[in-house]
Amino acid sequence: MKTILFLWSLLVAALVTGTLPAEEAAGKINVLVITGGHGFEEEPFFQIFKENSEITFTSAQHGKTNASAYERDDLLNYDVVVLYDMPKNITEEQKTKFLSLFEKGVGLVVLHHALVSYQHWPEYEKIIGGRYPEADGKGGAVSEEVGYQHDVEVPVVVLAKEHPVTAGVKDFIIHDEIYWGFRTEPDVVPLITTTQPKSGKPLAWYRTQGKSRVVYLQLGHDHSAYENQNYRRLVANSIRWVGRQ
Repeated sequence: MKTILFLWSLLVAALVTGTLPAEEAAGKINVLVITGGHGFEEEPFFQIFKENSEITFTSAQHGKTNASAYERDDLLNYDVVVLYDMPKNITEEQKTKFLSLFEKGVGLVVLHHALVSYQHWPEYEKIIGGRYPEADGKGGAVSEEVGYQHDVEVPVVVLAKEHPVTAGVKDFIIHDEIYWGFRTEPDVVPLITTTQPKSGKPLAWYRTQGKSRVVYLQLGHDHSAYENQNYRRLVANSIRWVGRQ
């Protein structure tokens, strides 16, 4: 009975945290998923990672005032960090911790609204390859120049057909949120785009930062996107590629 209870406790821990016993986690990509600063549908979002058999993951959330998840003692122990966060503020110490990822070669996957984070930190824009300029005099309000729209049927066009991030993905349609007016750095390499006339372009790109690979995916607002198999494949491929698997 004690053995059964022990095994049951391990299973419950794995389901809650996304972590696995060491022998089961061996050979898997170790991923830290960071959220905070923006609400989202938690259960269907985390299913993306729970149902990815190639990874073991831990979730972490920033505090209410700044990017406190970067203060973790084990930050550099992960193969990949996934950002689905949108904090406004980051301390100098937290910046240093974040930048240490790229000295170590930890891969970075940036999703959707994380394009809006740290409006007053120019280096973040360079690292992830772009910025949704919420602070450009609009305070997040929608305008013709900068904005967003929910519940749009978005035709997705694969540009980098031979790249590992788009492996197994053909042109598809996704029900998602679009952004427009975001800017990109000159060194990004586009992966996918859209023919949706109002949406900004491209919808995904990659670049290199220090020893690390960085991928940004603009898609991914809610369950309609999370449950789209092509979106899931893009996320999984991105994790595998930046994790150098």
